[in-house]
Amino acid sequence: MAFSLTFLIKEDLCRSSIVLKYKSKFRSYLNLSSSSSISSHTTSNRRSLTTSVYLLKDKVSSNIWLERQRRDIFVKQAGAENYRCRSAFKLKQINEKFSILCPGHIVIDCGSAPGSWCQVAVQEVNATGEGINKPKGTVIGVDLQYFSPVDGATILPQSDFTTEATQTKIKDLLCHQKADVLLSDMAPRATGLRSHNHEAIIELCFYVLRFSLVILKPEGTMLCKLWMGGDQSRLEKAMQTVFQHVRVVKPEASRENSAEIFLLGRKFTGIKN
Repeated sequence: MAFSLTFLIKEDLCRSSIVLKYKSKFRSYLNLSSSSSISSHTTSNRRSLTTSVYLLKDKVSSNIWLERQRRDIFVKQAGAENYRCRSAFKLKQINEKFSILCPGHIVIDCGSAPGSWCQVAVQEVNATGEGINKPKGTVIGVDLQYFSPVDGATILPQSDFTTEATQTKIKDLLCHQKADVLLSDMAPRATGLRSHNHEAIIELCFYVLRFSLVILKPEGTMLCKLWMGGDQSRLEKAMQTVFQHVRVVKPEASRENSAEIFLLGRKFTGIKN
């Protein structure tokens, strides 16, 4: 089986450009001569009003997000337990239920920034070696963005997992060993188009799935984040060809009103002849 996919992620429109455009139009309006027509004045006012509405919506959205963060128990708990982000509890809850991370495991975490999944993985696989009577594991984290080092993990910041160069680095770090667990919390830069966001994150998942074919041990595990949509079943069917068990998982820490889910593939078999 071969997965031939093109990774497409469009940049969001920069909101600051709207603000700059608004300021430019406002300056032009102030410089209008007294002979300017009423229609020109009306058009300028309409454009200014439209821009003001966009800015107001942006401010309201930011306020809603801040209020939600303030009330979120997992945000508070993350601070109390020194996790970098509330997403740590998504992995912790999945692991509590399915025991996918064990001492001695080799774990690859794709989309690591800011590092909370790496923190959980380091604890669970004993990557720091603090558990004297437990085997010591290995955690490798990779992300397109910069993020601070995580004690006990080897990180590859500002590295594009989808490239052959980064995947080769991971293989070299493992000295050609195979991994027990392949994690992905990767997500594309979201746009206003839900269907486009879904397609983009599905393609990221397929990059992870394709990498699993060469990096996972027999009986290995893959966990990837996605947003629900029409191509979800296509990804599930593809995973079912190389994993004995594939299921949808939504931990409590994943917000109920979010389209976010996780696909868990267990007992990796590889491509069957």
